[in-house]
Amino acid sequence: MERRTFLRTAAIGGSAAVLGGTLWRGAAYAAPAQPGTGPYGALGSPNANGIRLPAGFSSRVVARSGQTVSGTSYTWHNAPDGGACYADGTGWIYVSNSEINPSGGASAVRFSAAGAITGAYRILSSTRQNCAGGKTPWNTWLSCEEVDRGYVYETDPWGVQAAVRRDALGRFKHEAAAADPVRKVIYLTEDETNGCFYRFRPTTWGNLSSGTLEVLVAGSGTSGPVTWATVPDPTGATATRNQVSGAKRFNGGEGCHYADNTCWFTTKGDNRVWQYNAAAQTIELAYDDSLVTGGAAPLTGVDNVTGSSSGDLFVAEDGGNMEICIITPNDVVAPFLRIDGQSSSEITGPAFSPDGTRLYFSSQRGTSGSSSGGITYEVTGPFRA
Repeated sequence: MERRTFLRTAAIGGSAAVLGGTLWRGAAYAAPAQPGTGPYGALGSPNANGIRLPAGFSSRVVARSGQTVSGTSYTWHNAPDGGACYADGTGWIYVSNSEINPSGGASAVRFSAAGAITGAYRILSSTRQNCAGGKTPWNTWLSCEEVDRGYVYETDPWGVQAAVRRDALGRFKHEAAAADPVRKVIYLTEDETNGCFYRFRPTTWGNLSSGTLEVLVAGSGTSGPVTWATVPDPTGATATRNQVSGAKRFNGGEGCHYADNTCWFTTKGDNRVWQYNAAAQTIELAYDDSLVTGGAAPLTGVDNVTGSSSGDLFVAEDGGNMEICIITPNDVVAPFLRIDGQSSSEITGPAFSPDGTRLYFSSQRGTSGSSSGGITYEVTGPFRA
């Protein structure tokens, strides 16, 4: 069953119709994505940047760790990680975290309407191991600390307003965040081998200073209905994942992306892409490398995830063979790009420009395998709308 078909069925018939009376099963109701021919075709030979792309696509280097961003006086940070794009008048801004502990933080690059770099600057300093995060509907960047009892910092992509620590979103090993403007919640992943999936309900939508942190509660399988329970103590004096009986465990929560009543998130410990249907309050697997049939799994080392306007998911690999893979709405998974010669790195921070014509991402450790060797790229081409 296609993901869109599943969502339609859930919306029309409710969760009972989708589940057919069965509560939890060991496998998804819809078969997870399987390898096939992607919408952009085969990858070509490595270009000058060592990136294999489909025909019609090109790449450029935007920034390198420890080096001045072209046309600016700003030195790009080490270990670039999660990122997002923001419309800026006629141009746009790309925000990128720094997964360094201590002194992680985040930086931004500003682009003109033609894609020329017009500025670069710091937007968050003196934080720890800022891994992924998420964009809010009110155009701030939630930068997440991937450390024990880590915080979420709300930052200004324009670098004008000071960053604010948002204690109410809980203290745990934060990975990524995704905003759901329909239900007015923020979804949060946790990078622990027995981590959980959370949502935060602000007292006032658009203001993250107060609200309720909840954890997903469900059965032991991979598909079925879920509920949410309040985390009694978001300060994490007792680990948030251990405060609610029946909280569902996920093996190493990573990227998180919301669109069309669905929140997709990845778990690196078992190479899975999950989808939470927020309308029906159910979860299922969108991808599981152990359930791939008829050949080798094209996507391994799942990590950051983003989506395009066409409904395609773009999942970056931490390890694997350094690919960004695409999962289409009809459940086909295929490589979109591959970086050669950087096997000691990982791909991070995929995000589309506001017009959907450019994809930004980083190789966190580049060719050197060191956090000081990070490279941030832009890919331009005929992305489908």
